[in-house]
Amino acid sequence: MRTKRIFWIVILCISTRLHSENDTTKTTFQYEFKTLTEIPATTVKDQGKSGTCWSYATISFLESEVLRNTGEKVDLAEMFFVRNTYLNKAKKYVRLHGANTFAEGGQSHDVIDIMQTEGALPQESYNGFEIDGEVDHKEISKVTKAFLDAVVDSRYLTTKWFDAFTALMDTYLGKIPQDFQYKGKTYTPESFLSDYLKIDPNDYVELTSYTNYPFYEKCCLEVPDNWSYNCNYLNIPIDELELVVDQALEKGYSVCWDADVSEDYWTPDTLDIALLPTKAYNDTIEDQWDKKIKGFVEEIEVDQELRQQTFDTYQTTDDHLMHLVGLAEDQQGNKFYKIKNSWGNEDHQYDGYYYISKPYFRLKTLCLMVHKDAIPKKILKKFKK
Repeated sequence: MRTKRIFWIVILCISTRLHSENDTTKTTFQYEFKTLTEIPATTVKDQGKSGTCWSYATISFLESEVLRNTGEKVDLAEMFFVRNTYLNKAKKYVRLHGANTFAEGGQSHDVIDIMQTEGALPQESYNGFEIDGEVDHKEISKVTKAFLDAVVDSRYLTTKWFDAFTALMDTYLGKIPQDFQYKGKTYTPESFLSDYLKIDPNDYVELTSYTNYPFYEKCCLEVPDNWSYNCNYLNIPIDELELVVDQALEKGYSVCWDADVSEDYWTPDTLDIALLPTKAYNDTIEDQWDKKIKGFVEEIEVDQELRQQTFDTYQTTDDHLMHLVGLAEDQQGNKFYKIKNSWGNEDHQYDGYYYISKPYFRLKTLCLMVHKDAIPKKILKKFKK
């Protein structure tokens, strides 16, 4: 009897412990989101081991533009734009004797620039470089950089260096087809852009918000990934930048978003959300919050001065581009932007999507791209002709 009694006591203890753990799991705090507005988007992709988020984000943004314009879902080849951008970067790097950025990163306008000169390709016609089914650019970036440094160090250039660099791109990423079949028709990259996608690259505008440039003028955003020194960013106050995004979503336009994601309060507690907690921001590094969400997080208020301060001190840096597709609210009615990322959809709370608080957006946004018709006319009228 004693043995039997001990057996059932052990079973009861285990059962009580499991029940307690389940109750703890059920009562753990969780942000819940109600979608207010969402722009249709294509499936979540995975950029793998590459720093090519700028291509994935901008292509996702443009795929939504095709959906908006034609109702057609299309899967565009990110590596087509990466390959051609590598070529342009190489020319710039050599012309400046190596005194320029040559890396995997880029900006949204890099995709637009390639569209204007080269067109576009569907994924099925240009897959790009893969190892074991995963995008991997570690070797490409090292080999191409070493090649260009050797060219620059030679101090005397032959007329063959660019042909040799192009051959590297052909080997790693593949040659570009002159024409291809898509849904029973033959296209070139140029005709695919104009006749099937019906996208005009001139329709897209980048905006930023910093006081070291005059407001309501174009500026050259000084971040390393702006390797081409593009000086066509429209600079507006942060309140108006937020207004552009909100009104774009209301009109049915999505946004390509460039932001800092290197903070401790990006996806705390392994949740796919981004917050700007008052405690985390004001405390020292040693005393920062433990990244455990025990309830709704109090967030700081972000003004233009704070934006500028964090930009000037490298607290806000150019890290990652994503696709902003919607607006949502939490249980308390706090507004969050819904973001489509390019890190796949496995092991993520929201199938590859993230929720970004309004304070986080206001402080950590570097720049964004929208269709020009999404910008309120009252803002555009403030720019000098």
